[in-house]
Amino acid sequence: MIARTAVVLALALLAAPAAADEPKAFACSFTVGVTFSYDKGQFVQEKTGPLAFGITAIDTTAQTADLKTESGMGQLRLVQAVNAMHFLEVVTEGFLHITTIYDKDEAKGAHPAVHSRHFGVLGQPIVTQYQGFCEAKG
Repeated sequence: MIARTAVVLALALLAAPAAADEPKAFACSFTVGVTFSYDKGQFVQEKTGPLAFGITAIDTTAQTADLKTESGMGQLRLVQAVNAMHFLEVVTEGFLHITTIYDKDEAKGAHPAVHSRHFGVLGQPIVTQYQGFCEAKG
């Protein structure tokens, strides 16, 4: 029984990413995106502009991070996945923004990333999704 526990513990340690190897911050830039707003019974595609923000103070143990934008700071929850980190922001009125940053693409020198926003204005659903890259900082 002790040997089995030791094997399971050893495998868990090998499978877990080393916290020291994880970036403590990212600078993210999204140049490609699409917005869909729900109007008159259907989703309508709209133009969207580029988006950039920072994710700082990443604490994988506490599963928290900070969001840094031009308009201020926000709190994020972190969910560690295999080959990715998900950052969740619950915004005003309970709407949800999700940023997923994948492992670094060595050829590009940056981390592929996706940012999605699920919100509404005056009762109308609006969904956006951006694709871009994040650079590790620190």
